[in-house]
Amino acid sequence: MMAGQGNASLLIELGTEELPPKALDELSIRFAENVQSGLAARGIATDANAVRRYCSPRRLAAWIPHVPMQQQDQKSEVLGPYLTVGLDANGAPTPALTGFAAKNGLAIEALQRLTDAKGERFVARSEKPGQPTAALLPEIINEALKALPIPKPMRWSDHDYAFVRPVHWLVVLHGSEVVNCRILGRNSGRYSRGHRFLHADAIEIASADGWLEAMREAKVLADPDERRHRIRDEVARAALATGGNPRLSAGLLDEIANLTEWPVAIACRFDPQFLRVPQEALIMTMETNQKFVPVFDAEDRLSEHFIGVANIESRNPAEIRKGYERVIRPRFADAQFFYDEDRKQGLAAFQDSLQSVTYQQALGSVWDKCIRVAELARVIANRLGVDAGLATRAAALSKCDLMTRMVGEFPELQGVMGRYYASQGEPTEKSEVAVALDEFYRPRQSGDAIASTPVGQVLAIAERVDTLAGIFAVGMKPSGNKDPFALRRAALGLARTLIEAQLDIDLKAHFAEALANLPDSAFASAQGKSKAGQAPALDLGKQRAELGQDLYAFVLDRMRSYYLEQGIPAEAFEAVRVLAPPSMSDFDRRLRALVEFTRLPEAQALAAANKRIGNILRQANLVPGGVLDDSLLEAGAERELAHALAQAEVDALPMIGQGDHVGLLRRLASLREPVDHFFDGVMVMVEDERIKSNRLVLLGRLRSLFLRVADISLLPASAISENP
Repeated sequence: MMAGQGNASLLIELGTEELPPKALDELSIRFAENVQSGLAARGIATDANAVRRYCSPRRLAAWIPHVPMQQQDQKSEVLGPYLTVGLDANGAPTPALTGFAAKNGLAIEALQRLTDAKGERFVARSEKPGQPTAALLPEIINEALKALPIPKPMRWSDHDYAFVRPVHWLVVLHGSEVVNCRILGRNSGRYSRGHRFLHADAIEIASADGWLEAMREAKVLADPDERRHRIRDEVARAALATGGNPRLSAGLLDEIANLTEWPVAIACRFDPQFLRVPQEALIMTMETNQKFVPVFDAEDRLSEHFIGVANIESRNPAEIRKGYERVIRPRFADAQFFYDEDRKQGLAAFQDSLQSVTYQQALGSVWDKCIRVAELARVIANRLGVDAGLATRAAALSKCDLMTRMVGEFPELQGVMGRYYASQGEPTEKSEVAVALDEFYRPRQSGDAIASTPVGQVLAIAERVDTLAGIFAVGMKPSGNKDPFALRRAALGLARTLIEAQLDIDLKAHFAEALANLPDSAFASAQGKSKAGQAPALDLGKQRAELGQDLYAFVLDRMRSYYLEQGIPAEAFEAVRVLAPPSMSDFDRRLRALVEFTRLPEAQALAAANKRIGNILRQANLVPGGVLDDSLLEAGAERELAHALAQAEVDALPMIGQGDHVGLLRRLASLREPVDHFFDGVMVMVEDERIKSNRLVLLGRLRSLFLRVADISLLPASAISENP
């Protein structure tokens, strides 16, 4: 196909040393996107949905179909000065016009004119023939590579360029034609490379459309989705020989897919004696350290079988099996040793060592933190009717497993090992303590469930409240992307526990208690030292009060995204937030009642009326409340609303007492008709001050009743469902 005629598929393949598996997917996605956007920016039209990204441990590739051979002609239009500015009184060009013409490389006679709303002006129009796509590709590819998210580029040899890994080959084909370019020290060509061991010879690629199949024939599955599908099938096939059920997590699947080009699964076995070690430790070793797939029996217990995925189709798989089994044995032996040694001491024996570990300089040791959490847990447990003795015991043991050998080797097992060790050392009647030591970390990540037991929930709340209060007090709250103490995650976990467990406690009060438990020196450290080297005088009471408000607001900020993910509009969230209910569980009930209210046919009119009432009261500088004088009420719409409101207030009392926000809003929805009649027939801001004030009191009482749930005046029409 001749240059400048028609379309053809474009293939770009960059061959490298083994790429980092955890970054590979993101690199390949961004590379394909960057190439496509580079083409589009230069007027080379492509279908963004048809772009395919390919990758393997040794290559990044992008394939784009129907890429024009020629760039479109480049037309430009630059607006110049108006005639009143470009020409003087005699019609001669001014310096402004001559400068504009020179800047655009045109003679003044070549400038054209157009008329807009302000008058007639000069315009410079030009048209350049489009360049061949092949001439633009080197720049496009270079830009695409430079824009990749590579935190630490690598340099090799004595080159002055860098990339994530050294580059060994480059294929750039537009249709069947090689696009000549030099990228990262490599000249482009049509020769690629297959599997490092199964197909060592270079591969000649006839055309861009034949590349994927050529890779497959060379024992490279370049399509990451195809590679993942093969891994699943291979693991399932290998598991048949074990009689068990493999557990291939999404994260492990991604890592294996990005470590292999031609994956082959091999069933293996370890010594069953290791099964007395907590299975979480064995699974962690298999998945994290060795990238092996654990296999479970019919009762969902870890079996002595596992599956390794090799990057080679061997004629002697037994040798690979031996290697996998040999490499896992010392790992498991270490885990067994750590477990046995830890059990000799018992969990409580590690408490003293917590005193020598600094949690945060101004907040003391980890043991100091445990004492604060235990006090909070006692208070929270008493308020929720949970056994305070179990809660404080769990708090006292909550950090002990951090000092064990097992957690020292596998930090991810904190909490899990606390549960195992406590279950062996605590009395049977205190089994809830052991469970709580694991559960209080939940939710550990997005999508994880909250603690399921009462003691676990109490400890989860107390731990997070103390962490948030302490770190805020020392002036280290998150800023930008920096959150070294994971306070955002702690705040969301705190809110989720309170909401999903439906625990009605005063969060503001517990933040105040946590701040009161902190040493005064913590607040002084946040203030710093004066120039004279003396600690500044602090109003600690005021400082604690302000921090309490900040902490409450910080938790609410995390809840916004929590509800947005559930499809609840931000406006509904704000309508409850402005009331700042101290209980997050009550906050949730109010919000869900409000969402239900927005589906009622009366919602839109009542929201508009509340907004109008709010504006009237604000202009009158009147706080809702006051005593209504019945003798000043006029017959008709005014008395109708007063009577309906009085009855609604009576009906609302038990609903308010029971926290029945849904029932209350449904009852208030019946006020739509008298409210509409009032605004249709009654003037509020009349000259008679007594009548005006009385009407303002009536509206204030109406608004106060709605504010028992939320400020519905903040609901825009878009947040309210339209009803017939």
